[in-house]
Amino acid sequence: MISIKKSLLVILLLAIQTVIAQEKATLSGTITDLGSNETLIGVNIIFPDLQTGTNTNEYGFYSISLPKGEYKVQISYLGYTTVTETISLSEDKVANYQLLESTESLNEVVIKQDVEKLNIKKPQMSVNALSINTIKQMPVVLGEVDVIKSITLLPGVTNAGEGSSGFNVRGGAVDQNLILLDEATIFNSSHLFGFFSVFNPDAIKDIKLYKGGIPAKYGGRVSSVLDIYQKDGNSNEFHMNGGIGIVSSRLLAEGPLKKGKGSFLLGGRSSYAHLFLPLFDIDNIAYFYDLNTKLSYRFNDNNNIFLSGYFGRDVFNIADSFENTYGNTVVNFRWNHLFSDKLFSNMSLIYSDYYYGLNLDFVEFEWDSGIQNFNFKYDLKHYINNNFKLEYGINSIYYKFNPGEIRPSTSTSGINRFKLTDKFAFENAIYIDAEHQISDRLALSYGIRFSSFLRLGQDELNVYENDNPINFNEELQIYEKVEAIATESFSRSDVIASFANVEPRFSLAYQLNDNSSVKASYNRMSQYLHLLSNTTSPTPLDVWTPSGKYVKPQLLDQVAVGYFRTFKDNLFSLEVESFYKVIQNRIDYTDGADLIANNAIEQVILNGRARAYGLEILFRKNEGRFKGWLAYTLSKSEQQTEGRTATETGINNGAWYNTPFDKTHDISLTGSYELNNKWTFSSNFIFQTGQPTTFPNAQYEYNGITIPNYEDRNSSRLPAYHRLDLSATYNPDPTSTKRWKGEWVFGIYNVYNRRNAASINFGENRNTGTNEATRLAIFGVIPSVSYNFKF
Repeated sequence: MISIKKSLLVILLLAIQTVIAQEKATLSGTITDLGSNETLIGVNIIFPDLQTGTNTNEYGFYSISLPKGEYKVQISYLGYTTVTETISLSEDKVANYQLLESTESLNEVVIKQDVEKLNIKKPQMSVNALSINTIKQMPVVLGEVDVIKSITLLPGVTNAGEGSSGFNVRGGAVDQNLILLDEATIFNSSHLFGFFSVFNPDAIKDIKLYKGGIPAKYGGRVSSVLDIYQKDGNSNEFHMNGGIGIVSSRLLAEGPLKKGKGSFLLGGRSSYAHLFLPLFDIDNIAYFYDLNTKLSYRFNDNNNIFLSGYFGRDVFNIADSFENTYGNTVVNFRWNHLFSDKLFSNMSLIYSDYYYGLNLDFVEFEWDSGIQNFNFKYDLKHYINNNFKLEYGINSIYYKFNPGEIRPSTSTSGINRFKLTDKFAFENAIYIDAEHQISDRLALSYGIRFSSFLRLGQDELNVYENDNPINFNEELQIYEKVEAIATESFSRSDVIASFANVEPRFSLAYQLNDNSSVKASYNRMSQYLHLLSNTTSPTPLDVWTPSGKYVKPQLLDQVAVGYFRTFKDNLFSLEVESFYKVIQNRIDYTDGADLIANNAIEQVILNGRARAYGLEILFRKNEGRFKGWLAYTLSKSEQQTEGRTATETGINNGAWYNTPFDKTHDISLTGSYELNNKWTFSSNFIFQTGQPTTFPNAQYEYNGITIPNYEDRNSSRLPAYHRLDLSATYNPDPTSTKRWKGEWVFGIYNVYNRRNAASINFGENRNTGTNEATRLAIFGVIPSVSYNFKF
């Protein structure tokens, strides 16, 4: 009996010892830049002895739970000196780190670090991140650094060509991309009709593009999410930096509100080429300007607040008879709160506005349109343990849509005031996302988002017989508008239409060995807003409309699989992904649809579907004097709108046809070579299959008028697009200890002067009387020079 008791006592002591040995403590904190006190996103905190680690979130916070003991920790981040130290973890501990930039030059320095192995383990896929310093080194048109054009060098991302707005991801439309600046929605991402982007590169801290496997915290679009964060500002000392170029310049100032506690950031850009146009007797004017602002304040280790804003405008004037003004305005207040070392929260109050104005002096009227939204977000990240993390939150957005208003610009104008009916909507979502490390080899990410959309009451809503706003004329084989039989009026609190969708998200990673893994993902997403545009590239005149009685929300289902591998200790990396996606309720337009100032848009649209599938390959060289990547995409993007009955033809006779964003082959080769500490050379080469288009294939005369007949929709293509860009960056004194530092950037866009076709138009030659095709090309070869500085 005594021996049994002793045995039980020994077992109990061993159990207690095992529990104590496995007892864990939490290490958490914030990682910042030593010089500016700027929080750093995506810093790697690695424990080599345990073969585990974590990284910082969007606000520089990290948390990891480990068995109690003594460990070596490595803190590494691109462009910074790695910190290595030994910590003793006997209880929960807060450890804040400050990293020192590994160089004082303006160029990026890539340090060797064991980062990719963590990426290989993580289930996150179809995500691309670009350093803002990498973007600054890329050759660009007219020397103006462009975030949007830089991401088109990644696999699966294209645009409609030179001078086009926005970008297309995996065969999707421009309006299917959610673009966020400090969590605020940007509705138009381009300046001067697509020549430049709205993002000031000096104010940007982090850029991440999600093409698939999109986390549940994001919603509202069905193609991609471009998530951009601005810098917080230097809370230690005052600094300025900027650049002077041929057509535009920029200047950014940052400094402390209270040293070590609060900071401000103020950045501005403006183009000024229009100032020289009168010298050449040119009366036209085109320019842009924008302003980035941010205030940050840390009350204590548990509470931080941020107030950020963006204001941008474009002005286009033709001989003082036509003036076009448009742009974005966003304001965002955020509060970070740390409930514990394992629970981080962020609350955001956001206002976003997109405005479009037109003043036609020669006909004496003004036109205004736009979209406003008020957005509330509350997100929490819960670090349950080292193998299981949760993210959950809520999101509510109130929309006001102004489709357009015409007003007389003078008292003598013959134009009567006309207002298209304002529309209102309320979008809500709740989500939860889990990141789960099942074993050393298998990791999962799974979540769900429940979204709802309420189309609220408006002053007038058309009523149609049998709720059918569009008819098919069987004799003429065309779609025709149906006149409304009445109108209804509603109060703002009424709900005209409501939608609700469950959006599951799932991804997994299985590690084959230390250097390779396979991944798979599935996500469903809903989109309740639609951009009314029947051009290949959106224009400022295009307007947004909400889902409602006659317009259904778009629904996406996407699957992707991939293989990921690193070579030679991360010197090279390879990413291969294949995707397939289908979209329900994609809006299509009847032939000859008139979208401008249309108060009954339901009379010219039909609901169809779209699909896209492809293969993406990204091969990178990550380290050394020569760095760069080769991106290749083989893909197909199609759309189909069948007839609603057996007698209707639908669009394009109900057959699948190429979307305007279909690019069969897309190749991008990007590289930079650091010759020495003074000279760095960069280049881009791009080749894309020509954009789909529709050409006339015959003509006939009717009452003396020549009328063209067109082929099937998008059955032809423009010539293939390709160009080569070069740039050189010269730092005259890289070892200088002076406060002022500067560099020169020389560039040549389209080196061999390829005249890429933006469009091909057909008409009659007045001299010969024969029909002819005219190709419009926007850019030839363009040299540039700019000077960047900081002090």
